[in-house]
Amino acid sequence: MKPAMLLGAALTAASSAAAVTIAEINGNKFVSPLDGQNVTNVTGLVTASNDNGIWIRSLQPDNDARTSESIYVFDKNIIKSTKVGDIVSLNGRVEMYSRPTNLVVRSSGNAVKPLVIAVDTLSPPTQDYSGLDVGGIFGVPNAVNLVSESNPTLDPTKYGLDFWQSLLGELVTVKGAFQTSRPNKFGDVWVRGEWNTTGVNAHGGITMLEGDANPETIIIGTPLDGSKNPSDTKLGDYLGDVTGVVSNAFGFYRLLPLTAVAATRQASAEYPPVAFNSTGNCKGITVASYNAENLAPDSAHLPRVVDQIVNKLRLPDLIFLQEVQDNSGPANDGVTSASVTLGTLAEALQKASGVGYNFTEVEPVNNKDGGQPGGNIRQAYLYRADVLELYKPNQGGSTDVNEVVDGPALKYNPGRIDPSNPAYDNSRKPLAAQWKTVKKGGKVFFTVNVHMGSKGGSSTLHGDQRPPVNKGVEKRTSQNEAVAAFIADILAKDSKARIITAGDFNEFAQVQPMRVFAEKSGLDNMDDIVNTPPEERYSYLFDMNCQTLDHMYASKALRKSAKFEHLHLNTWQTEAGQVSDHDPSIAQFNVCGCA
Repeated sequence: MKPAMLLGAALTAASSAAAVTIAEINGNKFVSPLDGQNVTNVTGLVTASNDNGIWIRSLQPDNDARTSESIYVFDKNIIKSTKVGDIVSLNGRVEMYSRPTNLVVRSSGNAVKPLVIAVDTLSPPTQDYSGLDVGGIFGVPNAVNLVSESNPTLDPTKYGLDFWQSLLGELVTVKGAFQTSRPNKFGDVWVRGEWNTTGVNAHGGITMLEGDANPETIIIGTPLDGSKNPSDTKLGDYLGDVTGVVSNAFGFYRLLPLTAVAATRQASAEYPPVAFNSTGNCKGITVASYNAENLAPDSAHLPRVVDQIVNKLRLPDLIFLQEVQDNSGPANDGVTSASVTLGTLAEALQKASGVGYNFTEVEPVNNKDGGQPGGNIRQAYLYRADVLELYKPNQGGSTDVNEVVDGPALKYNPGRIDPSNPAYDNSRKPLAAQWKTVKKGGKVFFTVNVHMGSKGGSSTLHGDQRPPVNKGVEKRTSQNEAVAAFIADILAKDSKARIITAGDFNEFAQVQPMRVFAEKSGLDNMDDIVNTPPEERYSYLFDMNCQTLDHMYASKALRKSAKFEHLHLNTWQTEAGQVSDHDPSIAQFNVCGCA
């Protein structure tokens, strides 16, 4: 998917083509029909420049929405003899990183007007990225096609990649840009503009929906004038109009602005506390899922984790924790217990709130569960000593295989599910437990705390491989099948069993692993149970999308009067302001015998 560029080489009469237009060089596909050929007398208006060359726009547009009318001329020296507003003609070679020849400046001072997206151009498509995405953007198997090999004819009315390719090299304006991400370390930020969009949430971001990963968004990249975009903006900030050149680099289409962007109106970073709290008995226990992002005894963010649990989650009765490191944190010293980590957290919660928490975990085998080497991240449970207790506790070990026995009950409580399954190699093993309320009247209930395999190594949504590579999707499918089978065993013994499964599934609800889990476990997604609007279902911010990697599922016996919220404590923050890279979620359940 390399853009056509006038990047000239030495020309010979035998290989030179006749004078061509910029549209003819770009063509109506992803790869130029003149790739590798020499061209002469290419004429255009200089619309922008950077340190390495200039962009020129055709004086003879072909009125074909599939063909870009602009092109990049790669030559550091050319910027010394041209400026924006010049009309130039030159010879060159259509390829990467050569230099043009025979530059002639025909006139100067000409007006340069950017194309306003969705006014002077088509509006970006809002659902499909590419006609090569067999099964959609999240189709499995991945990487069935390559854009660079298939080189389809562009359809910018239907496909997002085709739309941005059709504008490659053009000077454009995004009207009314809202950030749909926070900046990366280079200051690049995703935006949506004043055009048709789907999935816009109440905070101004854009949420991934069923089969829709929002191809209408675009990155604002490195400014052409050498200035720097701010690093402290966030989701929902308003940037206003942004003008720049459409480019493709580092796996994404992007807009290189003429100068640095700035937030003219800032979105709030403050999210309110959960709207409900515990009743302290079986009528309304509260259950939270919280990814603590490599929490160790000496973690600098531990006090902020405590603050969120106390003041935002309002001291849940049971907390599913993920990414709890061992007592020595990232030191690779053979330590596997997290008793000090969890004890330090519980002590800090007691000091901040007066509420006593107990904890339970199963230590992993050293360096066998993935994550930061030496950290031995695992799932664990924190539970209020005045509300809950383990039902018939029987501590399982690292390699002990938990089972559902008659009752139903657990062989190990707590215990790990299928720890020797190859699907869990170098990944966290699910942690099952069984609970009862301290006060009489409650039914026992089961929990499964998960942290499935990472997506690390996935390709970009704009990448060559179609559908994009969703790294680990097959592994997560197998992991979810194992957990679902365990849950199904409980329900087979008691169809009215109360079961809660939550944690970092590392997958979207509409993708194969989660579909398999929902189908085979018999549990329902809490977002569905409480009818969370699709646009407000998110716990994570990545690239352009608000998305849900963290889910909570419950059995049908827990549906009645259940409550559930995602608390956007971290996705709304600046990079410095976030405590974790995931948002916590929290629910309230009735576990009374009469429920």
